[in-house]
Amino acid sequence: MANITSAINIQVDSQTKKEATNILNDLGLSMSTAINLFLRQVIKTDGLPFEVKNHKPSREMRKALKEAADMIQNPDRYKEYRDVDELIKDILDED
Repeated sequence: MANITSAINIQVDSQTKKEATNILNDLGLSMSTAINLFLRQVIKTDGLPFEVKNHKPSREMRKALKEAADMIQNPDRYKEYRDVDELIKDILDED
């Protein structure tokens, strides 16, 4: 029995398509071959062949980002150091 093919028409951002095409060409693959590989992996893994997550910063990271923003907005509240040696000396002198 002959293999029957079906066309898929998708919309992709032009820059994304250009960058992906360049990478695939370097790998010796066409866009069609790459998409077929992807779809075969979807079937083989019974899902997406990579992890899809909504990365959220941890509580510690959110706290650090808030502190960094405060340091930028209020530099007069924080010590400044010329180099790491000065920082280390200050840390060691506090003990």
